[in-house]
Amino acid sequence: MEPALIDPFMRAVTYLRVSVTDRCDFRCVYCMSENMKFLPKKELLSLEELDRMCSAFIGLGVTKLRITGGEPLVRRGIMTFFQTMKRHLDSGALKELTLTTNGSQLEKYAEELVACGVKRINVSLDTLDEEKFAGITRWGRLPQVLRGIEAAQAAGMRVKLNAVAVKGFNEDELFTLQEFCAKKGMDLTFIEVMPMGEDMSEAARLGQYWSLKDLRDTLETRFSTTDLSESTGGPAHYIRINETGQKIGLIQPLSHNFCESCNRVRITCIGEIYTCLGQEGHMDLRPALRDNPGSDAPLIAAIHTAIGSKPKGHDFDYSRKRTDGQMSRHMSHTGG
Repeated sequence: MEPALIDPFMRAVTYLRVSVTDRCDFRCVYCMSENMKFLPKKELLSLEELDRMCSAFIGLGVTKLRITGGEPLVRRGIMTFFQTMKRHLDSGALKELTLTTNGSQLEKYAEELVACGVKRINVSLDTLDEEKFAGITRWGRLPQVLRGIEAAQAAGMRVKLNAVAVKGFNEDELFTLQEFCAKKGMDLTFIEVMPMGEDMSEAARLGQYWSLKDLRDTLETRFSTTDLSESTGGPAHYIRINETGQKIGLIQPLSHNFCESCNRVRITCIGEIYTCLGQEGHMDLRPALRDNPGSDAPLIAAIHTAIGSKPKGHDFDYSRKRTDGQMSRHMSHTGG
């Protein structure tokens, strides 16, 4: 057995997020430029290479695998990849196979995903107002997403909504989103806007920032809440609305640093490993993968080297009224 992946700060890496494409059928304003220049398809890892990469990490102790993008379900042939990953669930090596999606393709793929062992998914949805949804996604259609959510639940998947908290955009929908999820039996997680992407001014970033501390204060004008100690293996801190029993997740990279328990790394669709979402440092694993088709030993050695450089934490901070730690790469490059 290979040794477990332990970073320099004695944190075990058991959670891998893998982007399978940088493409998306939406153009969310906090994630992509409207006229994105996507990577040449030949640079992307093939489905076979993605299998080999993920399998190497699973062999090193990764037990949770989340597939991301872009929008992962627009990748041609992606269900073949999910079908091959199911063998790791069947063996017990992988405890959870899941994905984050914009929901646009769920109506088409929900039943197939369940057949591949996907039991729980995250759907990114920031507003239930059709006009506002079209504005923030640029290309999106809200009814299509809502049908996808219904299809996922009908297929037996547990759905959690992820909503980016954007000041001046969905502040007035806090209780609308909360009630929608409560009625449908879905968990809800709010995420602070992160300073990523080079096409937005510092003033615009600061203007978008809605602290989840303030969001919780607003929530508590109507409900009482209790902090929960549970974790789903990600960065969210959970609270319970006492009056309804509903669970709300808060991901606060700006107002609350969660790095002390970080157990995850990200692989981009071209095989780069980012050991921290909020740092530029990365390592290209493609040479180890592609130059050694008959052996995974160089890839495993490269993975260990990358984990050995995992930083203690990110540098996002709006408290000084500057977008410190801003990443020039778009979120879609790293994987949502």
